[in-house]
Amino acid sequence: MAYIEFKNVVKAYQMGEVLIQALDNTNFEIEKGELTVIVGPSGAGKTTALNILGGMDLVTRGRVIIDNKEISSLKEKELIKYRREDIGFVFQFYNLVQNLTALENVELATQICKNPLDPKTVLKQVGLEERMNNFPSQLSGGEQQRVAIARAIAKNPKLLLCDEPTGALDYKTGKQILQLLQDTCHKEKMTVIIITHNQALTPMADRVIHFKNGTAHSIEKNEHPTPIEQIEW
Repeated sequence: MAYIEFKNVVKAYQMGEVLIQALDNTNFEIEKGELTVIVGPSGAGKTTALNILGGMDLVTRGRVIIDNKEISSLKEKELIKYRREDIGFVFQFYNLVQNLTALENVELATQICKNPLDPKTVLKQVGLEERMNNFPSQLSGGEQQRVAIARAIAKNPKLLLCDEPTGALDYKTGKQILQLLQDTCHKEKMTVIIITHNQALTPMADRVIHFKNGTAHSIEKNEHPTPIEQIEW
């Protein structure tokens, strides 16, 4: 059994009189400790799949199993516990608390989970040892995204979900962030999923899932992922 199983998942939204099918019998599997890139155009269903994996959205039909737990059948209270303890989120926009320092932003996240990592240690790992006491407004975009990644990693999650994590960054900074995510996955043995519209990022992944029209159109396993420094886009 795979670590993550997405089985015949349908997600439909009612918009007035129109029924929008965001996911249409979508199937894929991901193994523990893999870095997976889900790629596809806008409207393909990538973010919907990520939100379901993160317990932020519910399936209309189908099953989602993560680490032998069927999250698609969890009640709201159970989903809150799941999001707190098992999931780390990294978004395109950093969502930091502006009146807290970098360290305090990370510490805040560790207060709601079960087995957190040390916030200072994680900030050092992401290269922010000298910036821990700075507020978000005193940090560059890349530094703020590093804080956001540190905040997610410090929860010690089973699954790290990243929604276009380099979308608001310049090319050089974006590569640094992707390098950090690749290193985190392979050094910490953490399962990482990145969604993007950028096909050029797919060589970095252990597994690539191509989304099209609400389905996992194709899945590729990459035995030899390319280091980020060798990827151009």
